Parts: sequence; structure tokens; C-alpha cells
Amino acid sequence: MRPGLTDDPRLDLFKVLGDNTRFAIHVELARSPRPLTTAEIADLVGLHPNTVRPHLDRMREVGLVAVEVGGRGEVGRPQHRWAIAAGVPSLDPEPRVMPVLAGMVLTMAERLGASADDAEAVGREEGSRRAVSYSSAPSALESIVSDLDRLGFEPVVSDGGDGSAVVSFAQCPFGDLVDRHPELVCSLHRGLVDGLVTGSGDAELVEFCSASHRTPCRATFR
Repeated sequence: MRPGLTDDPRLDLFKVLGDNTRFAIHVELARSPRPLTTAEIADLVGLHPNTVRPHLDRMREVGLVAVEVGGRGEVGRPQHRWAIAAGVPSLDPEPRVMPVLAGMVLTMAERLGASADDAEAVGREEGSRRAVSYSSAPSALESIVSDLDRLGFEPVVSDGGDGSAVVSFAQCPFGDLVDRHPELVCSLHRGLVDGLVTGSGDAELVEFCSASHRTPCRATFR
């Protein structure tokens, strides 16, 4: 038997989650649409990565989380990406009704005659609100990439020439909603991106190509 563990895996699991920090980490991982790095988890729970690492190791010992190692992260150390282990309950940090609710809200918006401009305005307001938490970021581009990566868009940055940067989105976290309500969803995304860059203050959105224009969709900043 490993040190600190009992012969009852269920008891070990509940004991590990009895710690407030580990419970908070579990909730953030369960909410995330993709694996998170140690630094991202630390940022979400408001702790230093060195404080978070032993908690993650403890959670891995009892089978709560799984880790992938690849590439290089901070100060050249291997990059660890953490996720809830297969078969582990998420504790429902977000009710499963939320995707259903999102679809119903979009359908209602269409029935009430909401336009793409309305959706873009809502997205822009949310983007501006989210930009506040990145006030200390070195650049608007870093703010945009960090936030949209956290939301699950998997942004990829490339040089657009003439001093511009192109951010392509390898994933759409809105799932089938973009197929059912493309105009509203893509306009929400455009507004979100525009609000983020406007709120950050040192760049501008010069082009936004939604899924209807190209795959993957992308945004160009200067």
C-alpha cells in the first residue's frame, strides 16, 4: 500500500477531495473543455504553481486526475497538462442542463427577432468585461489568446504580415449550436473577440472570418 492511502479507493478519493484546494482544482478541471497546464490551474485557483503541484500529484495518486507531459513550459521544465481521469465523476460543477438552456436561449432570441448586430453587441460587452482581468498582461494579443484558449477555442497564432497577427481557432466550444444558429453564435464570437481587444487597448481587430467564411475561423489583429 502506498504511504498515506487506505485499502479503500473510495475513501481515499473522498479524503483527497476533503481539502478545499484540491476540491477547487477538481472543479476547475471538470469545467474545462480541455486539459489545463499547472500554471493555468494555479491562476484559476489563485495560488502559485509550486503550491498547486503537490496537490495535483496527490490527486493523481488516487486516480482523480490524469496528466500528459509534452513540450516545454516555464523555465524550460516539461509541460504538464492535467484533466479529470476517465471514469471519475465531475461532481456536476456546471449542471448538464446548461447546453440545453443555451440552445433554448438562442432559439428564443431568433423567435424574438434578435439580429447578428444584437448578438455581436452582447459578445462585445462580455469581452470587455473579461478583458479587465488581463490588465497586467504584456499585450492585447496575449490577453486574447489566453482568454480564448481558456474558453476552449484552441487559438493558434501566426504572422499575418505588415505587422499583423492572425489567430486561427482550431476548436469551437459552442459545439452544434454553431450549426443550428450560425449567425447568432458567430456574431457572439466576433463581439467577444472585439470586446477583448478593445478592452486591452493596444491593438485592433481588422478582420474576422467566421466558420461560414472559412474553416477554421480566424481573426486578424494589428
